[in-house]
Amino acid sequence: MASVLQLPIIDLSSQDRTSVALSIHQACLDYGFFYLINHGVEDELIERVFDESRKFFSLPIEEKMKLARKEHRGYTALYAEKLDPTASTDIGDAKESYYIGPLAGNETENDLNQWPSGELLPSWRATMESFYKQALRVGRQIISLLALALNLDENFFEKIGAFSKPSDFLRLLHYPGDLRSLDEEILGASAHSDWGMITLLVTNGIPGLQICKEKSDHPQVWEDVAHIDKAFIVNVGDLMERWTNCLFRSTLHRVIPVGEERYSVAFFLHPSDECVVECLPSCCSESSPPRYPPISSMDYLKERVRLAYKDGFA
Repeated sequence: MASVLQLPIIDLSSQDRTSVALSIHQACLDYGFFYLINHGVEDELIERVFDESRKFFSLPIEEKMKLARKEHRGYTALYAEKLDPTASTDIGDAKESYYIGPLAGNETENDLNQWPSGELLPSWRATMESFYKQALRVGRQIISLLALALNLDENFFEKIGAFSKPSDFLRLLHYPGDLRSLDEEILGASAHSDWGMITLLVTNGIPGLQICKEKSDHPQVWEDVAHIDKAFIVNVGDLMERWTNCLFRSTLHRVIPVGEERYSVAFFLHPSDECVVECLPSCCSESSPPRYPPISSMDYLKERVRLAYKDGFA
């Protein structure tokens, strides 16, 4: 049985931004994960998001496949994604999901999103758009605190163009409860690190999320992440790890089947496509040179999507 982690708890309502930034700095050094409380997203809105998510995933597969993923928006069926491309099994992860892309920007960008029929789910779109905007607000607050934690101007990432064209994604996730007919090696989400800057996650309280603090450990040691009601679980993504020259870690995590139906909602903060991610001057030195070459956000994310999906960036 895995041990249960005691992750740091960050209170976003604190008026002492310096203290909060220091706490986030330590959490990113030690775990790459932390809980976020008093984030300002209403409990009632979170409940509505889960309610609308359940309604969508309860639809017949024929109805869901009408919204099959295009341009990385829409529905992804069970086993269509394998987040760990090195996993020995040929079967994908035991989850289904729905991606919603940027709501801001030009009309072409807005039109890329797919929405369920208003006749079937009349409150679905408005609920998801409201949550998206609230999660984006919270995410930007965390990014400014991360900048302070790195001894940068709090608007540093905005000034270098990380937010010039929104590239953030909301993802609804559903993990079936009954996987008895499948191989024991099948996971709800196979071992992976997230791809962008940071991720905000909220779950319906069913366990299953685990993290491995040391990527290079063999065998890997997995620890359970406990649920805190209505708190966001925040984790560092790969591009933030690259920016910080591995000072802040993008920690491996996975979801294991626990025999119960599980829902979660993830919000991924990604830099603008053209934003170049390169080691911050404060995170490298002669004795610790940059570990990664500069790369555009789009080029990095395209490669990660190609590895995770058979159809690539569809």
